[in-house]
Amino acid sequence: MLARHIQYFLAVAEHLSFTKAAAALHVSQPALSQQVRLLEESLGAQLFDRSGRTTRLTDAGDVYLLYARRAYQELREAKNAIHDVSDLSRGSLRIAVTPTFTTYLVGPLIEAFHSRHPRITVNLKEISQERIEELLLAGELDVGIAFDEVNTPDIEALPLLNETLALVVNRRHRLAEERAITSQGLSAESLVLLSTEFATREQIDRYCRKHEIRPQVQMEANALGAVIEIVRRTHLSTLLPARIALAHDDLVAITLEPERLQRTAVLLRRKEAYLSAAVGVFIELAKEVSSGLGE
Repeated sequence: MLARHIQYFLAVAEHLSFTKAAAALHVSQPALSQQVRLLEESLGAQLFDRSGRTTRLTDAGDVYLLYARRAYQELREAKNAIHDVSDLSRGSLRIAVTPTFTTYLVGPLIEAFHSRHPRITVNLKEISQERIEELLLAGELDVGIAFDEVNTPDIEALPLLNETLALVVNRRHRLAEERAITSQGLSAESLVLLSTEFATREQIDRYCRKHEIRPQVQMEANALGAVIEIVRRTHLSTLLPARIALAHDDLVAITLEPERLQRTAVLLRRKEAYLSAAVGVFIELAKEVSSGLGE
């Protein structure tokens, strides 16, 4: 290995003696001499003048010494960096989530991860599930949090929690005191919904078709925050995870009847992808945090 050749060269350059260098390295002198000669052959230059009673550096050896010291220091730092990555003293994590999880799951999860591993750099994206799968396959993401309706066979899904959608209204809404709403009642509601590019909207539309609900969609938005703000400030209601309402004091979640709208949140990874220490810890922590949010 180059690191060993450099180490042997530096030892001889320091002691100006193959015998003393071999003793310092705890290797035999013939083995040391052979490694240094192999290094010289690979460089096409003689590094040591062995003709006199003492060993000394040649001009080429003097030049190589400057770079060898620097390279050996870099190699030692690289070894330490690998150790730091393994024990989570440094590293990076690339995560993407679908929008509805940002309100109640991502916050506690990132808080827990950062408090335990503050030196890990986290890059977090909020994008559609389709895009999450594309980036996972391209190797541009480590993990994603989305739903169990995975479209790509090369992606594995680890269940995290079951999520129930409800009719969400503000506390001034005429239905704020109701505990449940029927399919007929939902058909009469004026709604603001996430736009059709989101998996949540697709699930809502599918639920409505199944129960012959004809939703009165007055507004659409391509941002979860916008939907929540509209519900807080107007008479419009929406269909979102019940946990989102629990995270806002001025919102109320009303159960859908006769059948609830439920789905499973999953953690997505590309099959056979390299599992770094940071990714492994994040996956275990996601399970832990999700179990604490279980319904």
